[in-house]
Amino acid sequence: MDGLDRRRFLGGTAAAGLTVLSGCAAPHPSATVARTGSPEATPAPTASLTAEQTEQARPGDADWRLRDQGAPEAVQGYADQVSVDPGGSFTLYVSTTAPGFTVSAYRVGWYGGAQARRVWRSGRIAGRQQSATRIVQSTRTVRADWQPSLRVGTDGWPPGAYLLRLDAENGHQRYVPLIVRSPSAVGRTLLMHAPATWQAYNLWGGRSLYQGEDGAYATRSLAVSFDRPYDDTGAELFLVYERALVVLAERLGIPLAYTTGYDVHRQPEILRGATTLLSLGHDEYWTPQQRAAVTRARDTGSNIAFLGANTCYRRIRYEDGGRTVVCYKTAYADDPAYRPSAGVATTDFRAAPGADPESSLTGVLYEGFPTDAPYVVGAADHWLYAGTGVKAGDSFAHLVGVEYDRVTPDRPTPRPLQILAHSPLVCQGRASHSDTAYYTVPSGAGIFASGTMRWVEGLMAGTHDDHRDHGMDARTGAFVTRATSNLLTAFAKGPAGRQLPAPHDNIATYY
Repeated sequence: MDGLDRRRFLGGTAAAGLTVLSGCAAPHPSATVARTGSPEATPAPTASLTAEQTEQARPGDADWRLRDQGAPEAVQGYADQVSVDPGGSFTLYVSTTAPGFTVSAYRVGWYGGAQARRVWRSGRIAGRQQSATRIVQSTRTVRADWQPSLRVGTDGWPPGAYLLRLDAENGHQRYVPLIVRSPSAVGRTLLMHAPATWQAYNLWGGRSLYQGEDGAYATRSLAVSFDRPYDDTGAELFLVYERALVVLAERLGIPLAYTTGYDVHRQPEILRGATTLLSLGHDEYWTPQQRAAVTRARDTGSNIAFLGANTCYRRIRYEDGGRTVVCYKTAYADDPAYRPSAGVATTDFRAAPGADPESSLTGVLYEGFPTDAPYVVGAADHWLYAGTGVKAGDSFAHLVGVEYDRVTPDRPTPRPLQILAHSPLVCQGRASHSDTAYYTVPSGAGIFASGTMRWVEGLMAGTHDDHRDHGMDARTGAFVTRATSNLLTAFAKGPAGRQLPAPHDNIATYY
């Protein structure tokens, strides 16, 4: 489903529209660029501990959350990169109505329950309100094109997922998300963050890949730019669909590595040697190159966990050195880069031309939105559910939603495949099911798909930590946490098909 209703269900709110200017506002050569200092002092590493254990032994900072967003124009910003190498640098572009602001870099993790550690803080930066906004008329793309505020170096920042918090002197705050990517994933569980999907839903400036300023699908952007802030908190999709998994993975102490879907697209070799690849709660927009790389990783022994729904659904391409995400969707024939003879278009993977349903990789097929239904356990004796105490037929209210996937035997489906949960639901008046599924391939890789977009949110169920539990309770939180812990620790040991029971193909039991 396209349009405003879907965008609202997924948690975003429209940012105020800004004045549209013709032309491009280039950075002024005399703009003040602040340099960073050294990272904050931390205890010396202990030789007997792993890097992960050493990092998690450091004290956290419980005040990383936003206290007061204020109006959108109070403070907001964006970075010139979605990810950087450790020790690399990036530029921040900030607009604020306050006379000054600071920036704090918080690395997300467990940290004894604090869930983040501040690794760096800037000095005071002079503030200014930046209003320049440019519309690329051919694709209805919004760009901020602001002047730079400061250059930030990341010396001493460990790889990980970061929230850069902008603290304006008017008391208002916003985030800018950033991934410090790992140089290697060999022997590690690799978290693949999804900035292309974050940007697709971003309504800053009144336009996204789902709607235009009038709220209509017909006036949507056909391409979206990273050269603008994210709306709402500045990192909403990361906070809702990714953060809780990062916290749990770091709490487990398994060897981790960090990357993004864009980095897999441009440097697929990062997947080489990874024990596991994690696709997080909402990972909808992929390039064919990213999909091919992930498929190769599976076929050479890397386990994969799809911890959401609607994964690998839209086929995209990047332009402007990765700063623009292009997806024409149903208007793919209008894409200047479309060549009918090539058979590939910026539309859904499953759609013609070049139809290639995502189920050949994920094992499940995206079916619908919106829904809200209980998660119903099927194969209660599967290792995924060890220690949860569940029995076949046990259910967990509201865990299935807001989008869902199901096994669809008449579409490409790897076999043998075992359905672990088969959850009845109703979506737009139509009865169906959401399926949690598991399969293996000859390389030994195990592939898990949760079948629900709320799986990562379920890790926070009962805590109100993301401000909306959808009615999920602490019992659901405990269940999802234990099942996910079982999954991550098992997959971290290597190809699951070589160490765990083979999946029992039970598709005929349900379909």
